[in-house]
Amino acid sequence: MRSLLRRILAQFAVDRRVLALAFARMADGIGNSFLIIVIPLYVASGTVSGRSFGLEEAMIIGVILSLFGFLNSSFQPFTGRLSDRVGKRKPFVLIGLAGLAITNVAYVFAETYLSLVVIRGLQGVSVAFIVPASIALVNELATTQNRGGNMGVYNTFRLVGFGAGPVVAGAVVNLGPYTLPAGPTLSGFDAAFAIAAITAVASYLLVTVLITDPDATQANAGADLSIPIRDQSGSHLLDPIFTLGVASLFMATSIALFATIQPQVNARLEQGSTWFGLQFAAFILAQVLLQTPIGRACDRYGRRPFILGGMLLLLPTTLVQGFVTTSELMFVARLLQGIAGAMVFAPGLALAGDLAGKGESGSKLSVLTMAFGFGIAIGPLSSGALVGYGFAMPFVFGTALAAIGTLLVYTQIEETLETTQPLPVLGDD
Repeated sequence: MRSLLRRILAQFAVDRRVLALAFARMADGIGNSFLIIVIPLYVASGTVSGRSFGLEEAMIIGVILSLFGFLNSSFQPFTGRLSDRVGKRKPFVLIGLAGLAITNVAYVFAETYLSLVVIRGLQGVSVAFIVPASIALVNELATTQNRGGNMGVYNTFRLVGFGAGPVVAGAVVNLGPYTLPAGPTLSGFDAAFAIAAITAVASYLLVTVLITDPDATQANAGADLSIPIRDQSGSHLLDPIFTLGVASLFMATSIALFATIQPQVNARLEQGSTWFGLQFAAFILAQVLLQTPIGRACDRYGRRPFILGGMLLLLPTTLVQGFVTTSELMFVARLLQGIAGAMVFAPGLALAGDLAGKGESGSKLSVLTMAFGFGIAIGPLSSGALVGYGFAMPFVFGTALAAIGTLLVYTQIEETLETTQPLPVLGDD
């Protein structure tokens, strides 16, 4: 068994704790992505009611989905900095996973729009504990020569779970109710919420058993962990990590426009929820296939070419989604948009990790994860508000943001990594 594990590690060229953490995030990713598909269907089903504060259904869905991202992103700088202060990562991941498990169960008892808002908000806070600590842990277990590959492997497995959820979620809801062995029945929605809770518990157990903090993680209580906006070296206008954060914000907004407008997409393309789930997952499929090879390639050839190329590809792949008229073409557009995202994700995190000092991983890398979370929140809210002016309007808006992000990367980011051949890392605890 140990020899098999070592062969797997040699294939992925990562520390075994990175691989274990990736598997754990894959498990909770399945449950979390379930909710992106299930919550809009849950609201549209009429199961929940209560005050809507004069908002249309699409806007209510946008508020619920976006609140998760806003709170998640808002708390990440604090949890990231706190994990730097105490020099620990694992406890923060466990706190977040426990919160996810509890709130997933709480959906079963939600009967009003307000209760959905509260539960989704608490989930956002829970994930704010997980993301900065997880990324910091991966960064600290990597070196400059293999950081991109480590980030790629971590993101690959995490996104396998995130991509699998939407494909299955619609079917789980539609095939309900389910008769349990003891006799009672479980609605399709309750079954989906139960699966989300179980995956969070499974992830918690994996982290508890397999993850330890690296010896190199040290408390950094005395350091200035703030992120400057201006480039302190004077060579550019904006700080490189701040610039990466802005580009991540605009990219995430562009790719998240799709989630809120499921009813409008299905109506325009004359398709059902299963097709929508496949289109949503197409983006993730490209990420899964390309994150690791792109991460390794950026270790050898540098970070900037991939980041800039991905931002450029994001422009047409976002815009075309507003004008396609068939389910197949929307699937292709989402797949190509996923390629663009894969070219930005791992290289961007690797570049931020290169620039972060010892004990600063939680604070520095949280800039990118925070920005991405804000984008995931702004995207659904924007599309819910803009779709009323025409189906194409959300995607035109996303393309404009992507263009600004591309310009910032081109003018404000320089390559800081000397290209070297990545080396396998087979480290033990």
